[in-house]
Amino acid sequence: MRFAFAGIDFLGDVFEALLARGLEPVKLFSRPCDSIYDFNDVTLSRARSLRLPVQMSRILPADLAGLKAMGCEALVVAGYPWLITGWEQHIPYAVNFHPSPLPLGRGPYPLFQAILDGLSEWGMTVHALEPAFDTGAIVAQKRFTLSGGESHDTLLSKCQIAAKELAADVASDLPRLWTEAKPQGPGTYWPRVTQAQRTVSWNGGVQYALRTIRAFGSIEAFAQIDSRYVYVWEASGWEEPHRYRPGTLVHRHRKQMVVAVRDGFVQISGWSPYAPGPARQG
Repeated sequence: MRFAFAGIDFLGDVFEALLARGLEPVKLFSRPCDSIYDFNDVTLSRARSLRLPVQMSRILPADLAGLKAMGCEALVVAGYPWLITGWEQHIPYAVNFHPSPLPLGRGPYPLFQAILDGLSEWGMTVHALEPAFDTGAIVAQKRFTLSGGESHDTLLSKCQIAAKELAADVASDLPRLWTEAKPQGPGTYWPRVTQAQRTVSWNGGVQYALRTIRAFGSIEAFAQIDSRYVYVWEASGWEEPHRYRPGTLVHRHRKQMVVAVRDGFVQISGWSPYAPGPARQG
């Protein structure tokens, strides 16, 4: 089967899994990345090694017609931000890999919210493309449990592993999976998280503060300490009665900072006063 891939390194293993199963690529669609939170260098390098045409702009009707002329049978989308419509008259199959157990968690990036809500189960879904984001019939899905200490980075890895497994299934039997796809029905849409959701609250308990920090992991949460904001990616804590006002910087030793919360203390061990960027790489 000849296919086109639309995505970035976020789910680039889907591309590799399709290649490993013998599918023939005809084109890569990607997008510019900031190389801080989003990357596509691995995917672009792989496509260029295969001498594939690469397009960094949004897929338009003329591009879909071009895929038809190439004999493309499937458009596989994984980490592509633009809505793709009108593919039906050009390509037999078009699917998207979405990091949630649809119909729960439609939206641009639901992983943060899954941890903020303390969910015990999550999943990865392959669905047919429809004119609205994340609403198409479910072609394949894998679910998995979440631990009490789940972080953004562990959840992302679980999603990526599940995506590779689903890609192998899709590569092996897409026509049958497509025929047996089940409509989603009503679902929930989760918008992008706000800065307030990404900010650690010292007025809650230890576990609440740590959950916020885990929810963003290497993407980093915000925290206000001594009237300044810092970026936080690692912390631990303990419950202990005290008389400090929540948010008080109780102790500091080298890079370690201990902050009081309602029912104990949070020790911040991974933080920076600077936003992520080239100056912080390495």
